[in-house]
Amino acid sequence: MKVVYLTGWNRSGSTVLGNLLGELPRVVHVGELYYLWRNGVLRIGTNTSCGCGETLTDCPLWSRVVDRVGGPDPARAARRIVAEQRRHVRVRHTGARLAEVAGRRPRPAGVTEVARRMIGTYRAVAEETGAEVIVDGSKYPAEAAVLLGDAGLDLRVLHLVRDPRAVAHSFARPKQYLPQMSAARSTGMWTAINVASDRIGRAAPERYLRLRYEDFASSPYEVLGRVLRWADLPGEPPVGPDGRAVLGVNHTVTGNPDRLRRGPTTIRPDLAWRDALPARAAAVATTLAAPVLRRYGYPLRP
Repeated sequence: MKVVYLTGWNRSGSTVLGNLLGELPRVVHVGELYYLWRNGVLRIGTNTSCGCGETLTDCPLWSRVVDRVGGPDPARAARRIVAEQRRHVRVRHTGARLAEVAGRRPRPAGVTEVARRMIGTYRAVAEETGAEVIVDGSKYPAEAAVLLGDAGLDLRVLHLVRDPRAVAHSFARPKQYLPQMSAARSTGMWTAINVASDRIGRAAPERYLRLRYEDFASSPYEVLGRVLRWADLPGEPPVGPDGRAVLGVNHTVTGNPDRLRRGPTTIRPDLAWRDALPARAAAVATTLAAPVLRRYGYPLRP
């Protein structure tokens, strides 16, 4: 079984990228699977909707997956899974999880339980959909590190990066069920998650690919072709050279509200932030991200 795990910070294009990959034959995009139990079963997260429009517990796919993985008491299983996620796969746990994969420290039983549940959920999704490849947009680098330790999984980690000032501009406005966020907080998270994702790349370079959102938005056909070759995915890029694509129904868990769109869409660069982002917010984002901006090819003065 192959899993393409998307990592990086929010508002960086992972939703549309995942939905496009989900249009490939025998590929399913599951959105942010990390939140299936918190949002879908316990109903304590930002939203309970599947990308198909049903609630997660009423969705034909996820209701069957939860029954198979959650056992006779899904709420009890969900509480245990959420507790283990908090204890072992937050961003700050990435180094510890990588050390376990390298054999430098023993793997706690809770991490083994996290891995068992993740693999079990992937397997249930594959069997219910007939897919051979699962695209997981959870974006927790510590989860990717946990999966690196499973020898039976063909894991690829796709790291998506976007200019932190564009991300700060996106977070400045609430978006349906997603709250707004200050430039300081969004850039702090941007830096922590991207640096942690880089550690995955150093630990397993043969399984890792980093993309910039700006490159993807400017040349989606060429960049998707590169992703398909790297991950050995079937078919041709599901987008034309002009950036036009048609999205069908998906079964994504949580994520950007844009995941609910279907039908014709056009992938194009979004540069509105350069004029719309207030100077103070731009300065805050630039200052906080400065140590790693050049690593990703972004200038100090955009």
